Amino acid sequence: MRFVAAIFFVGQILFGSGVAVGQEYPNKPIRVVVPAAGGGADFTARLVAQGISGPLGQPVIVDNRGTGMVQADYLFKSAPDGYSLTIAGSTFWTAPLLQKLAYDPIADFSPVALLVQEVRVVFVHTSMPVKSIKELIALAKARPGELNYGSSAIGGPAHLASELFKSMAGVNMVHIPYKGGVAQNTALITGEVHMSIADAGGAMPHVKSGKLRPLAVTSATPSALLPDLPTVAASLPGFESVGLTGMFAPGKTPATIINRLNQEIVRFLNLPDVKERFLNAAVEVVASSPDQFAATIKSEVVKMNKLIKEAGIKVN
Repeated sequence: MRFVAAIFFVGQILFGSGVAVGQEYPNKPIRVVVPAAGGGADFTARLVAQGISGPLGQPVIVDNRGTGMVQADYLFKSAPDGYSLTIAGSTFWTAPLLQKLAYDPIADFSPVALLVQEVRVVFVHTSMPVKSIKELIALAKARPGELNYGSSAIGGPAHLASELFKSMAGVNMVHIPYKGGVAQNTALITGEVHMSIADAGGAMPHVKSGKLRPLAVTSATPSALLPDLPTVAASLPGFESVGLTGMFAPGKTPATIINRLNQEIVRFLNLPDVKERFLNAAVEVVASSPDQFAATIKSEVVKMNKLIKEAGIKVN
């Protein structure tokens, strides 16, 4: 009986210490790796880092390191202890569908939270004789292969969104890739391309100046950012393509750590003034749970993988 009691006592100590270890997180600074300073992920990371560092009781350091591939490689090689994180957009999980990479976007990372979404808009050049999605589809069907659209890169978000539009609308339009969003918008303004699906933040100033004509937002529901614009889905049921930005931890990070981070992130993002700051930056707060974010990624991977194969999209 003494032996059994001793074993029980030791077990209680070990169990208690395990709980204590879990409760200690975080006990040192947390690093969040994002691409170059000045972009949307960097803005989101710095605002979120500032908002959660106090409640977590540790500094949350934003570390700018090159491209999304650098982020993914860093996280893939990091320990699953909650001290190495990244904030990234959809290319984080679509890039492996377009080229052979060392990581699996679902198996090798732990989603923490879908933070924000950036609304995209279908724009046309002002000379185009269309003022709605239905009119654009009708014109494209009447002139197969004659209309074109621009995107910021082959396999990038704008390209995939436009190919999804083509597929669902059943139209044939020619893709013209450019190097970056600024070049994409410039091509549409000058009339080099007829149509473009672009992030609202970068293109809307050109709408105010009368250089671009917006037709609809690509979100499933009307956007608080552009309440006067209809959705593409109103004319093309089921269409949705938004820019998603979320936080990831290395795969196999303990659920207690993931949930602790998510709790503070969601609390911060749902503050009214924080929502307003993001809306002023042309993005909308989502603040999802880890499971909701994981489900979104799985759904997007299936949808984009099918689209990429059917459209024959390849990155050189």
